[in-house]
Amino acid sequence: MSQDQETTQSGRNGLRQAREIEGHLGWLDGFTGAALAVLAVASGIYTYLGVSSLLDDTGAMSAFAAMAYSVAVSVGIFVFWSYMLRLLPAMRTMASRLGLMGAMGLGCVAIIAMSSWLNAAALAGAAAVEQHLAVTVQRYQGALERANTIAISAQSLERDVARLRQSFEDLSEQEASGELSGFAGQGAVFRLLRQKSDELAALEAQIATQDALVAAAFAEGNETLSRMRALTVAPGPVETRSVQFSEEAVRLANVITRLRQLSVAPLVRRSALDLSQSVILPQLDGSTEDTRAGQQATIDSVRTVLAQRADTLRLAAESVMSMEQPEETVYTPISAADAVILYAGNFVPSWAGAIAIDLLPAVLVFITAIAQAAIRSGRETTPVSDQLTLAELRAAMAGIDEIERQMDHAQTLAHSHQHPESETEADRPPPQPTEAGQPWPQVSAIDPGRRGE
Repeated sequence: MSQDQETTQSGRNGLRQAREIEGHLGWLDGFTGAALAVLAVASGIYTYLGVSSLLDDTGAMSAFAAMAYSVAVSVGIFVFWSYMLRLLPAMRTMASRLGLMGAMGLGCVAIIAMSSWLNAAALAGAAAVEQHLAVTVQRYQGALERANTIAISAQSLERDVARLRQSFEDLSEQEASGELSGFAGQGAVFRLLRQKSDELAALEAQIATQDALVAAAFAEGNETLSRMRALTVAPGPVETRSVQFSEEAVRLANVITRLRQLSVAPLVRRSALDLSQSVILPQLDGSTEDTRAGQQATIDSVRTVLAQRADTLRLAAESVMSMEQPEETVYTPISAADAVILYAGNFVPSWAGAIAIDLLPAVLVFITAIAQAAIRSGRETTPVSDQLTLAELRAAMAGIDEIERQMDHAQTLAHSHQHPESETEADRPPPQPTEAGQPWPQVSAIDPGRRGE
């Protein structure tokens, strides 16, 4: 097979493929518009549901506004993709294709902005609000547990205070027996030691009274948390549950604040500072100068030890006070549309469905563009003479016959004007119909030999 024959055969195959694709596109065009309209209407319905969740008012005007917006979205989507389906596949230059693809990208962004996020709100809005409630419960639980941990740590300072109190009581007993200053009895040193042990005993008792209050506050907080967890999964409209959830959140915030106030660490720190700085020195009651000198020396030693023990207690209290405070948690009600944006990562399937229903026609645009490119490629490799169908060939031959008849008629008229006496009945042109629908008179066939003239 020669090169020309191979080229001709390839061109015929391409033409056959182009005609086959054209047939498919013609059949698909019959319902593409209807399918596009269904997608646009479905998107408009979900858009209406999403807009309705954003409007606070539930009156007739709000319903009308939501419906008007959804209708505008449906019409916009239908018109936009109709433009793309018709124009983009017909573009032949790269510049025009890139320009329309840029316009299509901008239109897709606009569709997502005005419709897709509202569709996602309609599909997953209630679940997103419940997710917001669950996350808020976790935050409140963390804040409650943190506040309780700080309060319990502050209560543990009671052991430090008790140990310090016990040490001063032991010293006072030693002083009473004469083992401390060397002089038995309940003199000045004994009274100083008892003074500080009594202060520490009072602080210890005050700390002990907080145990029941801290336990009660923590138990109340857990009960409130249980009710809040139940509201996140309870049946019924999520809007109603959100109102109840907000009330419980206020109660829980008060409990957390109360737990923070029950911490005795600041009280212990102040008491530790007062322990060493506020010392009422008793009058030395020794009978002799040596006794009084011994008492003074013992008091100085006690004050030194007192300052050291007080500093240790202060550092323990400050370590509790420096613990990370509970996070400031405030429940903020949000709409379904805001919730799906805030927790978009948890609702990827809903977002994918909401966007797909709006941008699915883009796939049809690309399919049509590829098909049109294949049609043009198949026709460009085939000569025009080989592209004619039998119907087109018949129409072309009829057009040629009509042109030849008009040329013969023009020549006959020219001849009759030059030789009017030679005109016969056979040379006269056929009469024209005078009324619509009147058949043409029969004429004789044109001599085939005249086709070459």
